[in-house]
Amino acid sequence: MQVWGGVVGVGPAVGLWLFERRGFEDVLARVTPWLGSFCEQVENRTGDELDFHVRDGSAVGLPGLDPGSTGVFFLAEAEEIPARDEDYSAFSRPPVQGLVLGAGRSGSVHHLPLGHLALMLAERLDALIDFDGVLGHPTPRDGTDGDAFLGRSRALVASLPGSVAEVSYDTGGGGRWFRHVGDAEFLRSWLSHPQFHLVE
Repeated sequence: MQVWGGVVGVGPAVGLWLFERRGFEDVLARVTPWLGSFCEQVENRTGDELDFHVRDGSAVGLPGLDPGSTGVFFLAEAEEIPARDEDYSAFSRPPVQGLVLGAGRSGSVHHLPLGHLALMLAERLDALIDFDGVLGHPTPRDGTDGDAFLGRSRALVASLPGSVAEVSYDTGGGGRWFRHVGDAEFLRSWLSHPQFHLVE
């Protein structure tokens, strides 16, 4: 189980950063008809989360997607964006609102459809994608070389088109680490990369 922006999930998740505030109801009004055109059980049970199953993967560029293999995806509002401990200096202004797009199950089978959904939602909402970690490599643990992980990740990210920023945040105990935040062009190129995966 992971908590992402105040939202509890079990699978991979990405953030969508908005730079113009919109009510969550307005976001749902913009995306629910589109999602409903290729998803099953699009519902808003609690008013603060939208749950759905992908019925037709071709709508997000995955014509061979088995609808039964991916389970439930969700879209919710992130309560902690903007965050006090994050460095937004790479942007002309900080994000004013965040959304969380996630998979209800853990496992690599969910990464590609989640990435494609994130790309299309980012384009519809004019949002940046918060990958919630350093792309290409796991978060360093005690006894690992964080600088080596970061160096390899920076080389990977620099090899792809699009725009990506490193956003640092507090890890506790006075430490800092990074998350990658990119635009739709970057995510499109990352989706086609042979090493593509999301942070989980």
